[in-house]
Amino acid sequence: MVKLHVADRGQARGADPGARTEPEPCLRPAVHQAISAMHARYFEPLTLTELAAEVYVSPFHFSRIFARAVGVTPGRYLTAVRLFEAKRLLLTTSLTVSDIVCGVGYSSVGTFTSRFTRAVGMTPTQFRDPEVGELLIALSPRLRRVPSVHQLRESNVGCVPAPSGGGVVTGHVDVAGTAANLVIGVFPDAVPQRGPVAFTGRSDAGSTDFVIEGVPDGEWVVMAVAEHPGPAVTPFTVGSARCVVRRGSGTVTRLSLRAPRPTDPPIAITLAGRQYPTANHMHAGRPRLRAVAAPGGIREVHDVRPAA
Repeated sequence: MVKLHVADRGQARGADPGARTEPEPCLRPAVHQAISAMHARYFEPLTLTELAAEVYVSPFHFSRIFARAVGVTPGRYLTAVRLFEAKRLLLTTSLTVSDIVCGVGYSSVGTFTSRFTRAVGMTPTQFRDPEVGELLIALSPRLRRVPSVHQLRESNVGCVPAPSGGGVVTGHVDVAGTAANLVIGVFPDAVPQRGPVAFTGRSDAGSTDFVIEGVPDGEWVVMAVAEHPGPAVTPFTVGSARCVVRRGSGTVTRLSLRAPRPTDPPIAITLAGRQYPTANHMHAGRPRLRAVAAPGGIREVHDVRPAA
């Protein structure tokens, strides 16, 4: 029996979101069927062999075509589904952590708590803090939400001066359709489980340039999530691209937002609480936000990191 490899390290790197390739037409249903099975049976001890057998391909071939089409391995996708469901239940129900553990495919409360804390940056109990839900970014058929810039400004984190040091990520985001409530964050992983190392937010935004300060050197994924208010054809859009920051500078040339795909891993991250560790140290405590005026009267909010 070949078991799905479950990446339990919070910063395990995913494949480049922009590097996904469509599988051969005859194999597309296999990928969609496997994803449907994961969403329907995430609470079961699924194995790679079982999923491959359901779509009538070998485990090796299935893992390869899945990763090419989705951008992550089957095991990482299943981990994302389980953690998303755990977060959703923590925020929307009064179930005990023990009940949630059994409901999302884990058999040990201790193992689940350790993996959840390592991936998310806070314990399951801490994740139930009301501010976590207020500042939640979620993208899944079961839960979709982007906090408004007003919520970011009004959260009890205060406004502070811009930090010294750190890299700068610049780029342009294409917002299709109506103006949107937009959050752009910098993450070390294509399937993030916790908040960004730095971010910017805008309200009533169309296609626009952006600047994100305070980004440590390294390889990052820049992800934008937008909520289009009113009778938009696509109420939520998303886009991402890889970025390298070296010696204090880095550039993302363009982010094009698109409608969520059925194959996208579910995402639920919060801008509240602890953030990602950098390569050499971890910043603890809740993020501090700096609100500044942007061109055209748009209000912009930046995450400000404490000095190292």
